[in-house]
Amino acid sequence: MDFTYEEFTEFYSTLNYSYESNEGDNTPHEESVYQHQSTCSKEIFCVSLLVLNVVIFLLGFCGNILVIWISGFKMKKTVNTTWYLSLAISDFVFCAFLPFSITNMAMDEWIFGQFMCKFAPSVMFLNMFSSIFLLVVISVDRCVSVMFPVWAQNHRTVKKASIVVVMSWLLAIALSFPSVIFRDVSSHMGRTICHNKYNSNQHVIVAVSRFLAGFIVPFIVIVICYSIIILRLRTNRMTKSSKPFKVMSALVAAFFICWLPYHVFVLLELSHQNYNHGLLTAGLQIGTALASANSFLNPVLYVFMGNDFKRKFKSSVLSKMENAMVEEGRTTSRYLSRSSSMDGRASTHI
Repeated sequence: MDFTYEEFTEFYSTLNYSYESNEGDNTPHEESVYQHQSTCSKEIFCVSLLVLNVVIFLLGFCGNILVIWISGFKMKKTVNTTWYLSLAISDFVFCAFLPFSITNMAMDEWIFGQFMCKFAPSVMFLNMFSSIFLLVVISVDRCVSVMFPVWAQNHRTVKKASIVVVMSWLLAIALSFPSVIFRDVSSHMGRTICHNKYNSNQHVIVAVSRFLAGFIVPFIVIVICYSIIILRLRTNRMTKSSKPFKVMSALVAAFFICWLPYHVFVLLELSHQNYNHGLLTAGLQIGTALASANSFLNPVLYVFMGNDFKRKFKSSVLSKMENAMVEEGRTTSRYLSRSSSMDGRASTHI
């Protein structure tokens, strides 16, 4: 399949970049240069991406429904289950809108109208940011619980956690709004496409802001938080198991591996004239596939990293998820209680 630079996808051909000149020309750039000559079904690479997208959709959709059901209806509402529920909702909505992208890629045409052209990409960006922000919130919460156990035990409440979640979603909405403003439908090469009507400056501002707010700053915060946690736990020798370190490392690694390629190729696309067209197109598509894969990796990490795999493998999927979540809550409670008693003993010697 031949793609124009205006048809680069940010999320599986749904969130593609396109430009309009500052002179009022609303026709996508280089329309007369590239001709659409084939369909996705004739390209092995495109078919492979479609299959991968469908797998991501099914796993993410079903996996996050299970997490939502367990954390929202089967478990007592706590701060931890509030984080799990919010993150699962974010990932679930992200997956729920993937069929729009999959259909657009398969048909090589946007058939859902102008409203969905603006709404679907903005919702997908909303969930991209909200998911990342919630990962940051979870990291900060764990760090605070380890560094200030007495304060955390007295002040970590479901109400405050819910307020933090709402604030995270509001910030995500603000950062997702450019898709509502600049997204539009137009005719291109005899077919309907959904594209961004950016000029060069607007494109740079949006891409860089998404990179900073959606990757660099969150990643730095997550790494700092988990580094502090690991150092604190090792210093106090309050855990003999290496499992907490493995879970933390897995979460950080999953975040980094899933999102770095996407942001790198989006930034490279800003100066697309300096790079090979086919390589840049393939890189953007693969990068977005990895980014979306993070939406089903989170439930997997909850299940298989939260408790012993061999023992959990014999139980049902629902029991795996519920026990994994309960185990982390009990571990945190035991740590807070033990830290509180240690602080109490320390205060009697001062």
